[in-house]
Amino acid sequence: MELIQHNPQLSAYLAADEVIDHQHPLVRETAARLAAHAADAYSYAEAAYTFVRDEIPHSEDSGALRVTWRASDVLAERTGICCAKSHALVALLRAEAIPAALCYQRLADDDGSHPLVHGLVAVRLPGRDAWARIDARGNKPGIDARFSLDEERLAWTVRPEFNEVDYPVLYDVPHPAVLSALKAAPDRPSLWPIHPTEL
Repeated sequence: MELIQHNPQLSAYLAADEVIDHQHPLVRETAARLAAHAADAYSYAEAAYTFVRDEIPHSEDSGALRVTWRASDVLAERTGICCAKSHALVALLRAEAIPAALCYQRLADDDGSHPLVHGLVAVRLPGRDAWARIDARGNKPGIDARFSLDEERLAWTVRPEFNEVDYPVLYDVPHPAVLSALKAAPDRPSLWPIHPTEL
Protein backbone atom coordinates (compact mmCIF):
# COMPACT_ATOMS: atom_id res chain seq x y z
CA MET A 1 0.00 0.00 0.00
CA GLU A 2 1.30 3.43 -0.94
CA LEU A 3 1.18 5.83 2.00
CA ILE A 4 0.13 9.39 1.13
CA GLN A 5 1.10 12.50 3.07
CA HIS A 6 -1.97 14.64 3.78
CA ASN A 7 0.41 17.57 4.08
CA PRO A 8 3.11 17.60 1.38
CA GLN A 9 5.56 19.44 3.65
CA LEU A 10 7.66 17.01 5.68
CA SER A 11 8.20 19.77 8.27
CA ALA A 12 4.50 19.54 9.18
CA TYR A 13 5.23 16.12 10.65
CA LEU A 14 7.59 17.70 13.17
CA ALA A 15 5.20 20.39 14.42
CA ALA A 16 3.76 20.79 17.90
CA ASP A 17 0.15 21.74 18.63
CA GLU A 18 -2.52 21.38 21.31
CA VAL A 19 -2.62 17.59 20.90
CA ILE A 20 0.92 16.69 19.84
CA ASP A 21 2.36 18.95 22.54
CA HIS A 22 5.97 17.83 22.35
CA GLN A 23 7.16 21.10 23.88
CA HIS A 24 5.43 20.17 27.16
CA PRO A 25 7.95 19.55 29.97
CA LEU A 26 6.75 15.98 30.59
CA VAL A 27 7.09 15.06 26.93
CA ARG A 28 10.55 16.65 26.77
CA GLU A 29 11.63 14.93 29.98
CA THR A 30 10.39 11.53 28.79
CA ALA A 31 12.04 11.98 25.40
CA ALA A 32 15.34 13.01 27.01
CA ARG A 33 15.29 9.99 29.32
CA LEU A 34 14.69 7.61 26.41
CA ALA A 35 17.25 9.36 24.20
CA ALA A 36 19.95 9.09 26.87
CA HIS A 37 20.08 5.33 26.27
CA ALA A 38 19.73 5.45 22.47
CA ALA A 39 22.70 5.32 20.11
CA ASP A 40 20.90 6.83 17.12
CA ALA A 41 17.52 7.86 15.73
CA TYR A 42 16.55 4.24 14.98
CA SER A 43 17.22 3.01 18.52
CA TYR A 44 15.47 6.06 19.96
CA ALA A 45 12.38 5.49 17.80
CA GLU A 46 12.26 1.84 18.86
CA ALA A 47 12.67 2.83 22.54
CA ALA A 48 9.89 5.41 22.30
CA TYR A 49 7.65 2.88 20.58
CA THR A 50 8.33 0.18 23.18
CA PHE A 51 7.74 2.65 26.01
CA VAL A 52 4.33 3.72 24.71
CA ARG A 53 3.33 0.17 23.77
CA ASP A 54 4.36 -1.45 27.05
CA GLU A 55 4.37 1.24 29.74
CA ILE A 56 1.09 2.98 28.91
CA PRO A 57 -1.70 0.40 29.06
CA HIS A 58 -4.57 0.61 26.60
CA SER A 59 -7.45 1.82 28.73
CA GLU A 60 -9.76 -0.94 27.48
CA ASP A 61 -7.24 -3.54 28.69
CA SER A 62 -6.58 -1.90 32.06
CA GLY A 63 -10.16 -0.85 32.77
CA ALA A 64 -9.21 2.81 33.11
CA LEU A 65 -12.20 5.09 32.59
CA ARG A 66 -10.36 8.36 31.86
CA VAL A 67 -10.34 9.44 28.21
CA THR A 68 -7.07 11.12 27.31
CA TRP A 69 -6.29 12.84 24.02
CA ARG A 70 -3.39 15.26 24.57
CA ALA A 71 0.03 13.59 24.35
CA SER A 72 1.26 15.00 27.68
CA ASP A 73 -1.93 13.78 29.42
CA VAL A 74 -1.46 10.28 28.02
CA LEU A 75 2.04 10.26 29.50
CA ALA A 76 0.91 11.78 32.82
CA GLU A 77 -2.13 9.54 33.30
CA ARG A 78 -0.44 6.47 31.80
CA THR A 79 -3.61 5.53 29.91
CA GLY A 80 -5.29 5.96 26.56
CA ILE A 81 -7.01 4.16 23.74
CA CYS A 82 -5.04 3.40 20.57
CA CYS A 83 -5.57 6.85 19.05
CA ALA A 84 -4.47 8.66 22.22
CA LYS A 85 -1.42 6.41 22.57
CA SER A 86 -0.58 7.28 18.99
CA HIS A 87 -0.65 10.97 19.93
CA ALA A 88 1.86 10.28 22.69
CA LEU A 89 4.20 8.30 20.43
CA VAL A 90 4.09 10.94 17.68
CA ALA A 91 4.95 13.61 20.27
CA LEU A 92 7.91 11.61 21.58
CA LEU A 93 9.22 11.03 18.06
CA ARG A 94 8.82 14.66 17.03
CA ALA A 95 10.47 15.77 20.28
CA GLU A 96 13.66 14.22 18.90
CA ALA A 97 13.18 15.66 15.39
CA ILE A 98 11.91 12.41 13.85
CA PRO A 99 9.03 12.98 11.39
CA ALA A 100 5.94 11.14 12.62
CA ALA A 101 2.39 10.92 11.29
CA LEU A 102 -0.99 9.68 12.46
CA CYS A 103 -2.74 7.06 10.37
CA TYR A 104 -5.69 4.77 10.79
CA GLN A 105 -7.37 1.46 10.10
CA ARG A 106 -11.05 0.52 10.12
CA LEU A 107 -11.42 -2.71 12.09
CA ALA A 108 -14.43 -4.84 13.01
CA ASP A 109 -15.50 -7.90 14.97
CA ASP A 110 -15.12 -11.34 13.43
CA ASP A 111 -18.58 -11.09 11.85
CA GLY A 112 -17.97 -7.62 10.45
CA SER A 113 -20.06 -5.89 13.09
CA HIS A 114 -19.02 -3.05 15.42
CA PRO A 115 -16.57 -1.28 13.09
CA LEU A 116 -14.19 1.15 14.75
CA VAL A 117 -11.35 3.42 13.65
CA HIS A 118 -8.01 2.21 15.03
CA GLY A 119 -5.05 4.59 15.45
CA LEU A 120 -1.54 3.91 14.16
CA VAL A 121 1.67 5.90 13.75
CA ALA A 122 3.93 6.22 10.73
CA VAL A 123 7.58 7.13 11.18
CA ARG A 124 10.19 8.31 8.69
CA LEU A 125 13.70 7.83 9.96
CA PRO A 126 16.81 9.58 8.62
CA GLY A 127 18.27 7.93 5.55
CA ARG A 128 15.01 6.22 4.63
CA ASP A 129 12.86 7.37 1.72
CA ALA A 130 9.71 5.62 2.93
CA TRP A 131 7.34 5.86 5.86
CA ALA A 132 6.82 2.81 8.07
CA ARG A 133 3.61 2.15 10.01
CA ILE A 134 3.86 0.98 13.62
CA ASP A 135 1.16 0.13 16.15
CA ALA A 136 1.70 1.05 19.82
CA ARG A 137 -1.73 -0.13 20.95
CA GLY A 138 -0.27 -2.58 23.45
CA ASN A 139 0.11 -6.33 23.24
CA LYS A 140 -2.06 -8.94 24.92
CA PRO A 141 -2.86 -12.59 24.17
CA GLY A 142 -3.39 -12.83 20.43
CA ILE A 143 -1.70 -9.48 19.67
CA ASP A 144 2.03 -9.26 19.00
CA ALA A 145 2.79 -5.86 17.45
CA ARG A 146 6.47 -5.03 17.00
CA PHE A 147 8.69 -2.15 15.93
CA SER A 148 9.62 -2.98 12.35
CA LEU A 149 10.53 -0.72 9.45
CA ASP A 150 10.77 -3.30 6.66
CA GLU A 151 7.89 -5.66 7.35
CA GLU A 152 4.78 -4.38 9.12
CA ARG A 153 4.10 -5.97 12.51
CA LEU A 154 0.81 -4.32 13.43
CA ALA A 155 -1.69 -5.52 15.99
CA TRP A 156 -4.12 -6.46 13.23
CA THR A 157 -4.03 -7.13 9.50
CA VAL A 158 -7.17 -5.84 7.82
CA ARG A 159 -9.70 -8.30 6.46
CA PRO A 160 -11.47 -6.82 3.41
CA GLU A 161 -14.16 -9.49 3.62
CA PHE A 162 -15.30 -7.81 6.86
CA ASN A 163 -15.09 -4.32 5.33
CA GLU A 164 -11.89 -3.57 7.21
CA VAL A 165 -9.69 -0.90 5.66
CA ASP A 166 -6.13 0.35 5.76
CA TYR A 167 -6.42 4.09 5.24
CA PRO A 168 -3.37 5.25 3.25
CA VAL A 169 -3.38 8.91 4.34
CA LEU A 170 -0.73 10.11 6.78
CA TYR A 171 -2.01 13.02 8.87
CA ASP A 172 0.17 15.67 10.46
CA VAL A 173 -2.64 16.36 12.98
CA PRO A 174 -5.28 14.00 14.39
CA HIS A 175 -8.25 13.32 12.15
CA PRO A 176 -11.03 15.72 13.23
CA ALA A 177 -13.58 12.92 13.71
CA VAL A 178 -11.26 11.04 16.04
CA LEU A 179 -10.23 14.09 18.03
CA SER A 180 -13.78 15.41 18.48
CA ALA A 181 -14.90 12.05 19.88
CA LEU A 182 -11.99 11.89 22.32
CA LYS A 183 -12.64 15.44 23.50
CA ALA A 184 -16.40 14.94 23.86
CA ALA A 185 -16.41 11.69 25.85
CA PRO A 186 -16.62 12.13 29.63
CA ASP A 187 -15.43 8.54 30.15
CA ARG A 188 -14.44 5.49 28.13
CA PRO A 189 -17.87 3.79 28.08
CA SER A 190 -19.27 7.03 26.65
CA LEU A 191 -16.56 7.09 23.98
CA TRP A 192 -17.36 3.93 22.06
CA PRO A 193 -20.84 4.99 20.84
CA ILE A 194 -19.44 8.25 19.42
CA HIS A 195 -16.04 7.02 18.24
CA PRO A 196 -15.92 7.09 14.42
CA THR A 197 -16.64 3.85 12.61
CA GLU A 198 -14.98 5.05 9.40
CA LEU A 199 -13.08 8.01 7.96
